[in-house]
Amino acid sequence: MKYVLVVVAILAVALGVAGVVLGEADDSPGLQLLGVVIVVGAVAYGVSVIRRGR
Repeated sequence: MKYVLVVVAILAVALGVAGVVLGEADDSPGLQLLGVVIVVGAVAYGVSVIRRGR
């Protein structure tokens, strides 16, 4: 189960990176901010899942 949550966090990071890239292409600072928030949240969640398992 822990690995499924880590995979979901990795997919969320990919989604956030796509949001940043697409926001840059469209010159949309709001989309870039949402992408960064998704990436930071997913990384924090993934780290907490991994640390909780130890």
